[in-house]
Formats: sequence, C-alpha cells, structure tokens
Amino acid sequence: MPIEVGIWKIQAQPQKLSFSALASEAKLEEVLKSDLAILSPDWMYLGQQVLTAHGKYIDILAMDGDGNLCVIELKRHKTPREAVAQLLDYASWVQGLAYADIADIYADNHPNKPFEQGFVEFFNSPSPPEKVNEQHQLVLVAAELDNASERIINYLSDNFGVPINALFFRYFQDGDNEYLTRTWLIDPQAAEAQTVKLPPKLGGKVWNGEDYYVAFGDDGDGNLVWDDARQYGFVVADGGRWYTRTLEQLKPGARVFACIPKCGYVGVGTVMASVQPINEFCLEVDGNPKPFLELKLKGYYMRDQADNLDQRACFVRVEWQKTVPKEQAVWVKGMYANQNTVTKLRNKFTLEQLEQFFRLQE
Repeated sequence: MPIEVGIWKIQAQPQKLSFSALASEAKLEEVLKSDLAILSPDWMYLGQQVLTAHGKYIDILAMDGDGNLCVIELKRHKTPREAVAQLLDYASWVQGLAYADIADIYADNHPNKPFEQGFVEFFNSPSPPEKVNEQHQLVLVAAELDNASERIINYLSDNFGVPINALFFRYFQDGDNEYLTRTWLIDPQAAEAQTVKLPPKLGGKVWNGEDYYVAFGDDGDGNLVWDDARQYGFVVADGGRWYTRTLEQLKPGARVFACIPKCGYVGVGTVMASVQPINEFCLEVDGNPKPFLELKLKGYYMRDQADNLDQRACFVRVEWQKTVPKEQAVWVKGMYANQNTVTKLRNKFTLEQLEQFFRLQE
C-alpha cells in the first residue's frame, strides 16, 4: 500500500498544506512532459501521444539505458478497469516494436536529432544496444490511487509477473509556490524483478532484482584508487552528475560487482548505505566513524570540489565479500561492461564467470 504523504510549513505554529486532486490532474501531464526525470532520471523521453496500430494514443513513451521501453499512462478520470486495460492493450502493441519503429517515434518528437544521437547524449553511452525492446515497463500515473487499481496492479505483478506499477502524485500549493510529491505503489526494483516469471519471449534478459555492475574509475591518475575502496569498503564516482547520479540506484542490501574499466572485475560486496556526497561521507577507522575529508588516503577524490554540487565525488558504503588487487582483475571476452557508473547486471555469462572466480557458491 502506498504511503500517505503530508507537507507542513514550519513556522510559529506548523501549518499543513492542503492537497488538491483536481489541480494534480491538470498539472501532471504538463510537468511530466517538461521533465521526465520526475518519474525517473534513467528514462529517456521518446515521444508523447504516440499513435498505436489500434488507433489509441500512448500518453508518454520512454526508454531506459538497456534499450527497454517504458509505457506511461495518466489515469485521469478512467475507472481502474479502463486504466489498467488500456496499459495492457498498449503493451500488446509495444512488444512488437523493432529498432526502426522506435527510431521513427523518436524522430517524430525530436525533428532535429536522430535516435542514436539522443541515446548517446542522454545515457553517455557509445551507442544504443543492438537489441532493444527486449522488455518493457508499464506505469500508471495518477493524482490519487484508488483501492481497486491497487488491487489489480498488485495481482498482476505478484501472480503473473506483469511488469506493471503505479505512481501517484500529490499537488500542494503555498502562495505562489507549487509542490509535487511522488510515491510508487511497488518498489521499482521489486517490480522489475517480478519479470523473471514471464516466459522468455516477453521476459528477455531478466534481472534478479539485486545485482549491479559498478564501474570503479581507477585509471592510474591517483584520483580514484581501488586499494582505498578495498580497505575501507566503498564505491565512488566523481566528475559530474552524469557519473554520480546512477549511484542513487544502490540501496542497502543490493549486491555490487566492481569493475575497473579496461582492466576487469575486482570485487563483490553488499551495499550498506545509500549514496552520500564526499563532505558527508564517513569511514570507520579503528571502530570509530571519521569524516572522509579528514583522512589521508592514496586517492585524491577531487577534494577541491567538495562544495561543488555538480562536480563533487559521491560514495556508497559497501561490505566486501571478496576482492582482489587491480593487477589480479578477472576479464573474459564476452563479459559485461558499461560506461555508466552503475547499471543492472543481468548478463548470465558474466554472473556465471564471477560466481566461479569469486567462489560465491562456497
């Protein structure tokens, strides 16, 4: 069940801001079209009001970094049955879209930029995946989520592995200031992991809901140093939001496989805490927490940018299960690698190789 959200204005006497469902319905589509990152910073906007072969229009179509499609439908004043049925109908059409179809949709909504260029710029990737649309996600967006919609979505996800979720917003206004709050019905990671129940034709390369690839940028320049990370238990990225934002995917309990680009995999461990910037991050030294900026380590970690919100290093604390020195990194042709700092690790061959190398079954 989604959590009810309230906002209070702190003053002499706390004042609760009122929620407006009517205003939310009017605002949602306008806001989402202007900034899809409100839904997810990892979804690239493909188009809006996308015409299907059945004569219906998808409100918003997006794509994630793996080339999978995200179908976003605003509930508006539809009944629960109508809204969910609409999403499933769109899914039946979306699953048949080929690379060329997706490129055409993007071109219709971005007349001055080809799909390939848009993908490269958004995901900081050398090119789009050769195979796209191996999976898709269905998201119902509403100002309020009624009990019937909640029951239907949970039933489809829990029992049949349908990749469906719901997101509801609350709209608040305080004078000239306007606010939106966001709540998922199902944790997005758990919802995606449910697709393992789908038959191969629909499921594609499924993700187990817990494994992540993490690129550790120890390129020998002395800035990020793997030896520090091994000793103190962390992964890190710096140099701009392109590199640090994906660290936000890592939540406590997730399993990470650290890979030094152009070198190989060097460690596997469990995430212990969510991402923190360098000026808030602490390490445990002799049983006591110490601010990272007060420690003398081998790496520099762009310390001079600690107060720069866009450039500063960000860290995630990890409890390592197995690590090896950089010189002993494992790499086998065909293993997964990616230029983004964090991506979901769903490559079966890579996981098999890593389980063997790190002796994870022992």
